[in-house]
Amino acid sequence: MKQGARSSATTGTPRTPHVQEAAAAVPEPRVPPQGTPPAARGEHIHSETPIPGPRPVVQRASVRGQILDALRTALVTGELAPGAVYSAPALGDRFGVSATPVREAMQQLALEGAVEVVPNRGFRVVERGARDLAELAEVRALIEVPVMLRLAHAVPGERWAEMRPLAEATVRAAATGCRATYAESDRTFHRAVLSLAGNAQLVRIADDLHRRAQWPLTGPARTPGRGHADLLADASEHTALLDALIARDLEVVRALVDEHFAGAH
Repeated sequence: MKQGARSSATTGTPRTPHVQEAAAAVPEPRVPPQGTPPAARGEHIHSETPIPGPRPVVQRASVRGQILDALRTALVTGELAPGAVYSAPALGDRFGVSATPVREAMQQLALEGAVEVVPNRGFRVVERGARDLAELAEVRALIEVPVMLRLAHAVPGERWAEMRPLAEATVRAAATGCRATYAESDRTFHRAVLSLAGNAQLVRIADDLHRRAQWPLTGPARTPGRGHADLLADASEHTALLDALIARDLEVVRALVDEHFAGAH
């Protein structure tokens, strides 16, 4: 029996000859091979002529990452002032990009606690005081100090000597007085030390806490003179710590580590 006749018998609706012919001409649905992903809603599966030339590289994620880095630098330097509200379109104009990557970067900063969303206005830079900084220093010490002391026992002196260029780089960065330059070199040194523990999650969490500790405070703590002196003192502790680790003077290591985190910033 023909397909059209079967359909008519089932539905009870007669078909005209040309409808029957058209129905008979419809091919059986093609089942895609197993493992072929289904077409996205609203798209059709059909043959298309390949587009000539190299495949374009989508740069959106790269732009968002660059904007995120720029915003983090502006936070560390205080260029994005604590308590101030900034809109994505205005910041986009400032960086020469659309509002979209700026908004995405600011949302990431909101997850990190650097800014908070202000509905219909933009993002407000979070204001922090000395208590916030002390709490961050305490948490960092709880995580990093035991690891550093364990590494002091286990890592040979020659491995510590390999990190001297990183410690010296923090001293040079501190001498510039640029908080953003020092912030990056400071975190690079601490990441290198913690990486010796072989725990990637530890490094990631400690680096996030370290980054938060580098955001500027409100009030007198933001004065340029005190900030510069703090950077120099912090950097000198890096080189002193390495000297003690190379000499395997564990008592000095413990004292320096405790002192470093007591004044962490």
